[in-house]
Amino acid sequence: MRTYPKSAEILSKNKEYIPGGVVSSNRAVSPEIVFVKGQGAHIWDAEGNQYIDYHAAFAPHMLGHNDPYVTDAVERALHSGLSLFGSGTTALEGELAELLCRCVPCVDKVQFLNSGSEATYQAIRTARAATGRDHIIVMQGGYNGWHNDVSCNLMTPLEELGPRVSPGEYLYHPISAGIPCEHRSLVHATNFNDLDSIEYLCRKYPIAALITEPILQNIGLVKPLDGYLKGLERLAEQFGFIFILDEVKTGFRHGLGGYAEIAGVMPDLVIYGKALANGYPIAALAGKSSLMNYFAHPDASRRVLLAGTYNAHPVPVAAAIATIQRLSEGDRTVYRHLESLGAQLENGVGKVIARLGLNATFVRQGSAFCLFFMDHAPVDWHDLAANHDFELDVAMRRSLIDNGIYFFPVATKQGSISFAHTAADIEVTVERMASVLSHCEECVAIGEGS
Repeated sequence: MRTYPKSAEILSKNKEYIPGGVVSSNRAVSPEIVFVKGQGAHIWDAEGNQYIDYHAAFAPHMLGHNDPYVTDAVERALHSGLSLFGSGTTALEGELAELLCRCVPCVDKVQFLNSGSEATYQAIRTARAATGRDHIIVMQGGYNGWHNDVSCNLMTPLEELGPRVSPGEYLYHPISAGIPCEHRSLVHATNFNDLDSIEYLCRKYPIAALITEPILQNIGLVKPLDGYLKGLERLAEQFGFIFILDEVKTGFRHGLGGYAEIAGVMPDLVIYGKALANGYPIAALAGKSSLMNYFAHPDASRRVLLAGTYNAHPVPVAAAIATIQRLSEGDRTVYRHLESLGAQLENGVGKVIARLGLNATFVRQGSAFCLFFMDHAPVDWHDLAANHDFELDVAMRRSLIDNGIYFFPVATKQGSISFAHTAADIEVTVERMASVLSHCEECVAIGEGS
Protein backbone atom coordinates (compact mmCIF):
# COMPACT_ATOMS: atom_id res chain seq x y z
CA MET A 1 0.00 0.00 0.00
CA ARG A 2 1.34 3.41 -0.96
CA THR A 3 2.27 6.01 1.61
CA TYR A 4 2.05 9.77 1.10
CA PRO A 5 4.46 11.57 3.45
CA LYS A 6 4.66 14.78 1.40
CA SER A 7 0.87 14.93 1.15
CA ALA A 8 0.61 14.35 4.90
CA GLU A 9 3.02 17.20 5.56
CA ILE A 10 1.04 19.64 3.39
CA LEU A 11 -2.26 18.60 4.97
CA SER A 12 -0.85 18.90 8.49
CA LYS A 13 0.38 22.42 7.79
CA ASN A 14 -2.96 23.42 6.23
CA LYS A 15 -4.84 22.19 9.29
CA GLU A 16 -3.15 24.92 11.30
CA TYR A 17 -5.03 27.53 9.27
CA ILE A 18 -7.95 25.72 7.58
CA PRO A 19 -10.51 23.76 9.64
CA GLY A 20 -9.93 20.12 8.75
CA GLY A 21 -7.27 21.16 6.27
CA VAL A 22 -9.65 21.24 3.27
CA VAL A 23 -11.86 24.01 1.90
CA SER A 24 -14.75 21.71 0.94
CA SER A 25 -15.89 19.05 3.40
CA ASN A 26 -16.40 16.54 0.59
CA ARG A 27 -12.67 16.60 -0.18
CA ALA A 28 -11.75 15.05 3.16
CA VAL A 29 -11.18 11.41 2.14
CA SER A 30 -8.81 8.55 2.78
CA PRO A 31 -6.15 8.21 1.45
CA GLU A 32 -5.41 11.88 2.07
CA ILE A 33 -3.55 12.59 -1.15
CA VAL A 34 -2.49 16.09 -2.18
CA PHE A 35 -2.52 16.55 -5.94
CA VAL A 36 -0.20 19.09 -7.54
CA LYS A 37 -0.77 18.82 -11.30
CA GLY A 38 -3.45 17.84 -13.81
CA GLN A 39 -3.12 17.50 -17.56
CA GLY A 40 -5.54 15.78 -19.87
CA ALA A 41 -6.71 12.51 -18.34
CA HIS A 42 -3.92 12.39 -15.76
CA ILE A 43 -3.17 13.86 -12.34
CA TRP A 44 -0.01 13.81 -10.23
CA ASP A 45 0.34 13.84 -6.45
CA ALA A 46 2.94 15.51 -4.24
CA GLU A 47 5.01 12.30 -4.17
CA GLY A 48 5.28 12.31 -7.98
CA ASN A 49 2.83 9.41 -8.57
CA GLN A 50 0.79 9.61 -11.77
CA TYR A 51 -2.84 8.48 -12.05
CA ILE A 52 -5.43 8.00 -14.76
CA ASP A 53 -8.15 10.24 -13.35
CA TYR A 54 -11.83 9.25 -13.31
CA HIS A 55 -12.84 11.57 -10.50
CA ALA A 56 -12.42 14.73 -12.60
CA ALA A 57 -12.98 16.96 -9.54
CA PHE A 58 -16.57 15.68 -9.14
CA ALA A 59 -17.04 15.69 -12.95
CA PRO A 60 -16.44 19.18 -14.43
CA HIS A 61 -13.32 18.23 -16.42
CA MET A 62 -15.21 16.86 -19.40
CA LEU A 63 -12.52 17.86 -21.91
CA GLY A 64 -9.72 16.92 -19.51
CA HIS A 65 -7.54 18.89 -17.12
CA ASN A 66 -6.20 22.15 -18.55
CA ASP A 67 -7.65 21.57 -22.00
CA PRO A 68 -5.57 23.70 -24.44
CA TYR A 69 -8.61 25.09 -26.28
CA VAL A 70 -10.16 26.35 -23.05
CA THR A 71 -6.84 27.55 -21.65
CA ASP A 72 -6.19 29.59 -24.80
CA ALA A 73 -9.59 31.26 -24.47
CA VAL A 74 -8.91 32.15 -20.84
CA GLU A 75 -5.49 33.56 -21.70
CA ARG A 76 -6.98 35.69 -24.49
CA ALA A 77 -9.54 37.06 -22.05
CA LEU A 78 -6.86 37.91 -19.51
CA HIS A 79 -4.58 39.58 -22.06
CA SER A 80 -7.38 41.52 -23.77
CA GLY A 81 -7.87 43.84 -20.80
CA LEU A 82 -11.13 42.32 -19.66
CA SER A 83 -11.75 42.70 -15.95
CA LEU A 84 -14.50 42.35 -13.38
CA PHE A 85 -16.18 45.70 -14.00
CA GLY A 86 -19.20 45.17 -11.74
CA SER A 87 -21.32 47.75 -13.56
CA GLY A 88 -23.69 47.07 -16.42
CA THR A 89 -23.47 44.08 -18.72
CA THR A 90 -20.73 42.77 -21.00
CA ALA A 91 -20.74 41.42 -24.54
CA LEU A 92 -19.08 38.25 -23.29
CA GLU A 93 -21.87 37.25 -20.89
CA GLY A 94 -24.42 38.00 -23.62
CA GLU A 95 -22.54 35.73 -26.01
CA LEU A 96 -22.60 32.88 -23.49
CA ALA A 97 -26.29 33.39 -22.72
CA GLU A 98 -27.14 33.25 -26.42
CA LEU A 99 -25.11 30.07 -26.85
CA LEU A 100 -27.01 28.35 -24.04
CA CYS A 101 -30.40 29.45 -25.33
CA ARG A 102 -29.55 28.12 -28.78
CA CYS A 103 -28.26 24.79 -27.45
CA VAL A 104 -31.04 23.91 -25.02
CA PRO A 105 -34.65 23.62 -26.26
CA CYS A 106 -36.22 24.29 -22.83
CA VAL A 107 -34.28 27.52 -22.24
CA ASP A 108 -35.58 30.99 -23.13
CA LYS A 109 -33.38 33.08 -20.84
CA VAL A 110 -30.45 32.52 -18.51
CA GLN A 111 -28.66 34.00 -15.50
CA PHE A 112 -25.13 33.21 -14.32
CA LEU A 113 -23.85 32.46 -10.84
CA ASN A 114 -20.72 30.95 -9.35
CA SER A 115 -21.86 27.54 -8.13
CA GLY A 116 -24.62 25.01 -8.52
CA SER A 117 -25.73 25.59 -4.93
CA GLU A 118 -26.29 29.28 -5.63
CA ALA A 119 -28.29 28.41 -8.72
CA THR A 120 -30.56 25.88 -6.99
CA TYR A 121 -31.12 28.38 -4.18
CA GLN A 122 -32.25 31.02 -6.68
CA ALA A 123 -34.41 28.52 -8.58
CA ILE A 124 -36.34 27.59 -5.44
CA ARG A 125 -36.70 31.23 -4.42
CA THR A 126 -38.06 32.05 -7.88
CA ALA A 127 -40.54 29.18 -7.69
CA ARG A 128 -41.83 30.46 -4.36
CA ALA A 129 -42.16 33.98 -5.74
CA ALA A 130 -44.05 32.77 -8.79
CA THR A 131 -46.44 30.39 -7.01
CA GLY A 132 -46.93 32.16 -3.69
CA ARG A 133 -46.31 28.81 -2.00
CA ASP A 134 -43.53 27.69 0.35
CA HIS A 135 -43.27 23.87 0.30
CA ILE A 136 -40.82 21.95 -1.88
CA ILE A 137 -40.17 18.32 -2.79
CA VAL A 138 -36.67 16.81 -2.89
CA MET A 139 -35.42 13.33 -3.70
CA GLN A 140 -34.08 10.91 -1.12
CA GLY A 141 -30.55 10.23 -2.35
CA GLY A 142 -30.39 13.40 -4.43
CA TYR A 143 -27.96 16.26 -3.93
CA ASN A 144 -28.87 19.81 -4.93
CA GLY A 145 -26.47 21.93 -2.91
CA TRP A 146 -25.53 23.16 0.55
CA HIS A 147 -28.39 25.51 1.48
CA ASN A 148 -31.15 24.80 3.99
CA ASP A 149 -33.84 23.74 1.52
CA VAL A 150 -31.80 20.90 0.05
CA SER A 151 -29.06 20.05 2.55
CA CYS A 152 -30.82 16.85 3.57
CA ASN A 153 -31.67 13.22 2.80
CA LEU A 154 -28.61 12.25 0.81
CA MET A 155 -27.15 8.92 2.00
CA THR A 156 -29.40 8.53 5.04
CA PRO A 157 -28.84 5.19 6.83
CA LEU A 158 -31.89 2.99 6.40
CA GLU A 159 -32.16 2.44 10.15
CA GLU A 160 -32.74 6.20 10.47
CA LEU A 161 -34.82 6.60 7.33
CA GLY A 162 -37.14 3.67 7.87
CA PRO A 163 -38.64 1.29 5.30
CA ARG A 164 -39.73 2.29 1.81
CA VAL A 165 -43.15 3.92 1.82
CA SER A 166 -45.31 4.67 -1.19
CA PRO A 167 -47.20 6.85 -1.41
CA GLY A 168 -45.56 8.84 1.36
CA GLU A 169 -42.64 10.93 2.50
CA TYR A 170 -39.56 10.67 4.70
CA LEU A 171 -38.56 12.88 7.58
CA TYR A 172 -36.09 15.66 6.85
CA HIS A 173 -32.62 14.29 7.66
CA PRO A 174 -30.14 17.19 7.63
CA ILE A 175 -26.61 16.67 6.34
CA SER A 176 -25.45 19.83 8.13
CA ALA A 177 -25.79 21.39 11.54
CA GLY A 178 -27.35 24.83 11.82
CA ILE A 179 -30.59 24.25 9.91
CA PRO A 180 -33.59 25.66 11.84
CA CYS A 181 -36.12 23.01 12.86
CA GLU A 182 -38.97 25.26 11.71
CA HIS A 183 -37.51 25.40 8.22
CA ARG A 184 -37.56 21.61 7.86
CA SER A 185 -41.36 21.49 7.86
CA LEU A 186 -41.34 23.04 4.37
CA VAL A 187 -39.18 20.35 2.78
CA HIS A 188 -40.56 16.94 1.82
CA ALA A 189 -38.36 14.05 0.72
CA THR A 190 -39.52 11.03 -1.20
CA ASN A 191 -37.90 8.34 -3.31
CA PHE A 192 -36.77 8.86 -6.87
CA ASN A 193 -38.87 7.04 -9.50
CA ASP A 194 -42.01 7.21 -7.31
CA LEU A 195 -44.74 9.25 -9.03
CA ASP A 196 -47.43 8.09 -6.61
CA SER A 197 -45.58 9.77 -3.74
CA ILE A 198 -45.24 13.02 -5.69
CA GLU A 199 -48.98 13.12 -6.24
CA TYR A 200 -49.56 12.27 -2.57
CA LEU A 201 -47.38 15.20 -1.47
CA CYS A 202 -49.05 17.58 -3.90
CA ARG A 203 -52.45 16.74 -2.45
CA LYS A 204 -51.15 17.14 1.11
CA TYR A 205 -49.11 20.38 0.84
CA PRO A 206 -49.07 23.58 -1.25
CA ILE A 207 -46.01 22.66 -3.29
CA ALA A 208 -44.05 25.51 -4.86
CA ALA A 209 -41.38 23.39 -6.52
CA LEU A 210 -40.00 19.96 -7.07
CA ILE A 211 -36.25 19.77 -7.60
CA THR A 212 -34.42 16.70 -8.81
CA GLU A 213 -31.42 15.57 -10.78
CA PRO A 214 -32.64 13.74 -13.91
CA ILE A 215 -30.20 10.97 -12.96
CA LEU A 216 -29.16 10.76 -9.31
CA GLN A 217 -25.41 11.13 -9.77
CA ASN A 218 -24.22 11.69 -6.22
CA ILE A 219 -25.02 8.08 -5.35
CA GLY A 220 -23.46 6.67 -8.49
CA LEU A 221 -25.95 6.64 -11.35
CA VAL A 222 -29.58 5.97 -10.51
CA LYS A 223 -31.47 6.41 -13.75
CA PRO A 224 -35.09 7.47 -14.18
CA LEU A 225 -37.50 4.69 -15.06
CA ASP A 226 -39.38 5.00 -18.35
CA GLY A 227 -41.98 7.74 -18.04
CA TYR A 228 -40.77 9.11 -14.70
CA LEU A 229 -39.50 12.49 -15.87
CA LYS A 230 -42.45 12.93 -18.21
CA GLY A 231 -44.66 12.08 -15.27
CA LEU A 232 -43.07 14.85 -13.20
CA GLU A 233 -43.72 17.26 -16.05
CA ARG A 234 -47.37 16.19 -16.13
CA LEU A 235 -47.81 16.50 -12.35
CA ALA A 236 -46.24 19.96 -12.40
CA GLU A 237 -48.85 21.10 -14.86
CA GLN A 238 -51.66 19.38 -12.94
CA PHE A 239 -50.77 20.76 -9.50
CA GLY A 240 -49.14 24.04 -10.49
CA PHE A 241 -45.70 23.54 -9.00
CA ILE A 242 -42.44 24.54 -10.69
CA PHE A 243 -40.49 21.62 -12.12
CA ILE A 244 -36.78 22.30 -11.49
CA LEU A 245 -34.28 20.00 -13.18
CA ASP A 246 -30.86 20.07 -11.54
CA GLU A 247 -28.48 19.35 -14.43
CA VAL A 248 -25.37 20.51 -12.59
CA LYS A 249 -23.83 17.10 -13.31
CA THR A 250 -25.79 15.88 -16.33
CA GLY A 251 -25.97 19.12 -18.32
CA PHE A 252 -23.52 19.29 -21.26
CA ARG A 253 -21.84 16.05 -20.16
CA HIS A 254 -24.56 13.99 -21.84
CA GLY A 255 -25.45 16.33 -24.68
CA LEU A 256 -25.63 19.96 -25.75
CA GLY A 257 -29.32 20.03 -24.95
CA GLY A 258 -28.75 18.51 -21.53
CA TYR A 259 -30.45 15.36 -20.28
CA ALA A 260 -33.80 17.14 -20.62
CA GLU A 261 -33.47 16.91 -24.39
CA ILE A 262 -32.50 13.23 -24.20
CA ALA A 263 -35.55 12.52 -22.02
CA GLY A 264 -37.84 14.72 -24.10
CA VAL A 265 -38.97 16.86 -21.16
CA MET A 266 -39.37 20.63 -20.77
CA PRO A 267 -38.66 21.61 -17.15
CA ASP A 268 -39.72 25.06 -16.00
CA LEU A 269 -36.25 25.87 -14.66
CA VAL A 270 -32.95 24.08 -15.20
CA ILE A 271 -29.52 24.46 -13.59
CA TYR A 272 -26.14 23.85 -15.19
CA GLY A 273 -22.61 23.75 -13.75
CA LYS A 274 -19.68 21.31 -13.69
CA ALA A 275 -18.99 20.55 -17.39
CA LEU A 276 -20.29 23.97 -18.50
CA ALA A 277 -16.80 25.51 -18.25
CA ASN A 278 -14.53 22.46 -17.94
CA GLY A 279 -13.46 23.16 -14.37
CA TYR A 280 -13.84 26.92 -14.09
CA PRO A 281 -16.32 28.17 -11.46
CA ILE A 282 -19.61 29.08 -13.08
CA ALA A 283 -23.23 27.95 -12.97
CA ALA A 284 -26.30 28.84 -14.99
CA LEU A 285 -29.93 29.11 -13.98
CA ALA A 286 -32.11 29.01 -17.07
CA GLY A 287 -35.66 28.37 -18.13
CA LYS A 288 -38.92 29.84 -19.28
CA SER A 289 -39.14 33.60 -19.76
CA SER A 290 -42.23 33.80 -17.55
CA LEU A 291 -40.12 32.64 -14.59
CA MET A 292 -36.73 34.08 -15.46
CA ASN A 293 -38.30 37.53 -15.82
CA TYR A 294 -38.93 37.56 -12.07
CA PHE A 295 -35.33 38.74 -11.78
CA ALA A 296 -36.39 41.93 -13.57
CA HIS A 297 -40.06 42.06 -12.53
CA PRO A 298 -41.56 45.55 -12.97
CA ASP A 299 -43.25 45.22 -9.57
CA ALA A 300 -40.45 45.58 -7.02
CA SER A 301 -42.45 43.70 -4.40
CA ARG A 302 -42.48 40.61 -6.64
CA ARG A 303 -38.93 40.92 -7.96
CA VAL A 304 -36.48 38.17 -7.02
CA LEU A 305 -33.14 39.54 -5.91
CA LEU A 306 -30.21 38.16 -7.84
CA ALA A 307 -26.89 39.64 -6.81
CA GLY A 308 -23.28 38.52 -6.81
CA THR A 309 -20.08 40.47 -7.26
CA TYR A 310 -18.44 37.62 -9.15
CA ASN A 311 -21.42 36.54 -11.27
CA ALA A 312 -20.26 36.12 -14.88
CA HIS A 313 -16.62 36.90 -14.11
CA PRO A 314 -14.93 37.14 -17.54
CA VAL A 315 -12.49 34.27 -16.95
CA PRO A 316 -15.05 31.49 -16.32
CA VAL A 317 -17.37 33.03 -18.94
CA ALA A 318 -14.60 32.81 -21.54
CA ALA A 319 -13.92 29.22 -20.44
CA ALA A 320 -17.61 28.34 -20.77
CA ILE A 321 -17.89 29.82 -24.26
CA ALA A 322 -14.80 27.88 -25.35
CA THR A 323 -16.13 24.67 -23.79
CA ILE A 324 -19.48 24.89 -25.55
CA GLN A 325 -17.80 25.76 -28.83
CA ARG A 326 -15.56 22.71 -28.45
CA LEU A 327 -18.53 20.49 -27.67
CA SER A 328 -20.34 21.84 -30.75
CA GLU A 329 -17.52 21.22 -33.21
CA GLY A 330 -17.91 18.89 -36.15
CA ASP A 331 -20.39 16.05 -35.97
CA ARG A 332 -20.41 16.14 -32.15
CA THR A 333 -16.90 14.70 -32.20
CA VAL A 334 -16.42 15.04 -28.45
CA TYR A 335 -19.63 13.20 -27.59
CA ARG A 336 -18.96 10.41 -30.09
CA HIS A 337 -15.47 9.90 -28.65
CA LEU A 338 -16.82 9.85 -25.10
CA GLU A 339 -19.53 7.35 -26.02
CA SER A 340 -16.93 5.11 -27.66
CA LEU A 341 -14.72 5.14 -24.58
CA GLY A 342 -17.70 4.62 -22.28
CA ALA A 343 -18.83 1.60 -24.29
CA GLN A 344 -15.26 0.21 -24.25
CA LEU A 345 -15.10 0.52 -20.46
CA GLU A 346 -18.57 -0.97 -20.00
CA ASN A 347 -17.77 -3.91 -22.27
CA GLY A 348 -14.42 -4.52 -20.60
CA VAL A 349 -15.72 -4.35 -17.04
CA GLY A 350 -18.70 -6.49 -18.03
CA LYS A 351 -16.36 -9.25 -19.16
CA VAL A 352 -14.42 -8.98 -15.89
CA ILE A 353 -17.66 -9.28 -13.90
CA ALA A 354 -18.67 -12.38 -15.87
CA ARG A 355 -15.23 -14.01 -15.65
CA LEU A 356 -14.93 -13.51 -11.91
CA GLY A 357 -18.58 -14.35 -11.24
CA LEU A 358 -19.09 -11.07 -9.37
CA ASN A 359 -22.40 -9.94 -7.99
CA ALA A 360 -22.04 -6.58 -9.74
CA THR A 361 -23.74 -4.30 -12.26
CA PHE A 362 -22.05 -1.63 -14.38
CA VAL A 363 -24.31 1.37 -14.97
CA ARG A 364 -23.38 4.01 -17.53
CA GLN A 365 -24.79 7.09 -19.21
CA GLY A 366 -22.39 8.29 -21.87
CA SER A 367 -19.14 9.22 -20.12
CA ALA A 368 -20.50 8.83 -16.56
CA PHE A 369 -20.46 5.45 -14.86
CA CYS A 370 -20.60 3.52 -11.60
CA LEU A 371 -19.96 -0.10 -10.67
CA PHE A 372 -22.57 -1.31 -8.18
CA PHE A 373 -21.94 -4.46 -6.19
CA MET A 374 -25.49 -5.77 -6.51
CA ASP A 375 -27.29 -7.88 -9.09
CA HIS A 376 -29.26 -5.06 -10.74
CA ALA A 377 -29.17 -1.34 -11.41
CA PRO A 378 -30.64 0.49 -8.39
CA VAL A 379 -33.89 2.41 -8.83
CA ASP A 380 -33.79 4.50 -5.64
CA TRP A 381 -31.84 5.02 -2.43
CA HIS A 382 -33.65 2.26 -0.50
CA ASP A 383 -32.77 -0.24 -3.22
CA LEU A 384 -29.13 0.86 -3.32
CA ALA A 385 -28.61 1.10 0.44
CA ALA A 386 -30.12 -2.34 1.05
CA ASN A 387 -28.32 -4.25 -1.70
CA HIS A 388 -24.97 -2.63 -2.54
CA ASP A 389 -21.75 -3.91 -0.95
CA PHE A 390 -20.29 -0.62 0.30
CA GLU A 391 -17.28 -2.28 1.94
CA LEU A 392 -16.21 -3.98 -1.26
CA ASP A 393 -16.77 -0.77 -3.20
CA VAL A 394 -14.38 1.22 -0.98
CA ALA A 395 -11.82 -1.62 -1.01
CA MET A 396 -11.85 -1.61 -4.82
CA ARG A 397 -11.39 2.16 -5.01
CA ARG A 398 -8.47 2.24 -2.59
CA SER A 399 -6.74 -0.65 -4.36
CA LEU A 400 -7.20 1.08 -7.71
CA ILE A 401 -5.55 4.20 -6.30
CA ASP A 402 -2.57 2.08 -5.22
CA ASN A 403 -2.45 0.88 -8.84
CA GLY A 404 -2.49 4.31 -10.45
CA ILE A 405 -6.22 4.60 -11.23
CA TYR A 406 -7.95 7.40 -9.35
CA PHE A 407 -11.53 6.65 -8.42
CA PHE A 408 -12.81 8.92 -5.64
CA PRO A 409 -12.44 6.73 -2.51
CA VAL A 410 -16.05 6.96 -1.31
CA ALA A 411 -18.57 4.24 -2.12
CA THR A 412 -20.98 4.79 -5.04
CA LYS A 413 -19.36 8.00 -6.26
CA GLN A 414 -19.70 8.47 -10.01
CA GLY A 415 -16.75 7.99 -12.34
CA SER A 416 -16.25 10.34 -15.29
CA ILE A 417 -14.43 9.84 -18.56
CA SER A 418 -12.97 12.90 -20.28
CA PHE A 419 -12.35 13.68 -23.93
CA ALA A 420 -8.64 13.50 -23.10
CA HIS A 421 -8.85 9.80 -22.20
CA THR A 422 -7.70 7.35 -24.86
CA ALA A 423 -8.59 3.79 -25.75
CA ALA A 424 -5.24 2.81 -24.26
CA ASP A 425 -6.20 4.47 -20.94
CA ILE A 426 -9.41 2.47 -20.88
CA GLU A 427 -7.57 -0.76 -21.69
CA VAL A 428 -5.12 -0.20 -18.82
CA THR A 429 -8.02 0.66 -16.50
CA VAL A 430 -9.90 -2.55 -17.33
CA GLU A 431 -6.75 -4.64 -16.79
CA ARG A 432 -6.08 -3.11 -13.40
CA MET A 433 -9.73 -3.35 -12.38
CA ALA A 434 -9.63 -7.05 -13.21
CA SER A 435 -6.58 -7.54 -11.00
CA VAL A 436 -7.98 -5.44 -8.16
CA LEU A 437 -11.43 -7.03 -8.23
CA SER A 438 -9.92 -10.50 -8.19
CA HIS A 439 -7.89 -9.55 -5.13
CA CYS A 440 -10.82 -7.82 -3.40
CA GLU A 441 -13.02 -10.88 -3.89
CA GLU A 442 -10.30 -13.09 -2.37
CA CYS A 443 -10.10 -10.80 0.66
CA VAL A 444 -13.86 -10.93 1.12
CA ALA A 445 -13.88 -14.72 0.77
CA ILE A 446 -11.14 -15.06 3.39
CA GLY A 447 -13.08 -12.77 5.71
CA GLU A 448 -16.25 -14.79 5.29
CA GLY A 449 -14.44 -18.05 5.98
CA SER A 450 -12.72 -16.91 9.15
